[in-house]
Amino acid sequence: MAKVTTVAVDKVYRLKRGTPLSYVLASRNHHSFPLMWYDEEKNINRALRYAVNQGSPFEDEQDGNAIIEPIIFIDGLLRVPRTNPVLQQFLHYHPLNGNVFGEVDKEKDASFEVKDLILEVDAMVEAKQLSIEQIETLTRVMFGKDPSTVSTAELKRDILIFARNYPSDFLNILNDPDLKFQSRVRLFFENKLIVFRNGEKEVWFNTAANKKKMLSIPFGEDPYDTVAHFLKSDEGLDAFKMLETLLG
Repeated sequence: MAKVTTVAVDKVYRLKRGTPLSYVLASRNHHSFPLMWYDEEKNINRALRYAVNQGSPFEDEQDGNAIIEPIIFIDGLLRVPRTNPVLQQFLHYHPLNGNVFGEVDKEKDASFEVKDLILEVDAMVEAKQLSIEQIETLTRVMFGKDPSTVSTAELKRDILIFARNYPSDFLNILNDPDLKFQSRVRLFFENKLIVFRNGEKEVWFNTAANKKKMLSIPFGEDPYDTVAHFLKSDEGLDAFKMLETLLG
C-alpha cells in the first residue's frame, strides 16, 4: 500500500455499496473484528485504533489515555478535514479501505464517467444506424420477442433504450458472430417449424414431413443456445438446411 500523503488536504470518503442514513466503521482492534495492518519494514502486524487525543493510528505508538470516538458515515459519506490527519491515516490503513469504503477521487471518478459516457454514445450511434433487418434480429435475440407483433417505432425505441442503459452488453451482442444464427433459430420457433414440448424440456420438429423429436434440453441450459449448438454441429447440419429451405 502506498504511503500516506504528507500534503494536508480535506478528504471525503464514500461507502461503496448503498447509502444508509448512518454507518459506523470499526475504529479499534478487537478479537471479534481484528483491525491490523502489516508493516513490511518491521515484518509485523500492527493493531489499529482511532483515538482523538493520539498522534498515531497505531496502538503501539499510543499512550494509555486513548479517547475512542465512533467513526460514522452519514448518508454514505464521511468528511475528514485536513486538521484531523490521524483519522485520515487510520482510514488509509483500515483493512476495509477499498472494499467497504474508499476515498473520493474527483479526477478519477470523472475519468471513469467520461469513459462510460463515450461507451454510451458509441452504443447509441450504432443503435441509430441499424437497419430494420438488424433491429428485428436483435429484438429476437435480446428480448425473445417476435418483431412482427410490434411496430417499427417500438422496436427502434426498445433497442435505443437498451443501448443507452446497457451500452457494453449491447455492443457485445452486436459484435457477436453468432447473432444472425441465433436469430434464425428464433425464426424457426416463431414459424413453428420446431416447437417446445414437455415444459420446454424437449424440442420437436413440426414440419409436414417431420414430427420427430430433435433433442432434450439439459437442466439449466438455455434452450435456444442448445438448439443453436445442435444445428451448427455435423449431426444437425442437414436439419438446419431443411429448416432454412422451409423458412424461405
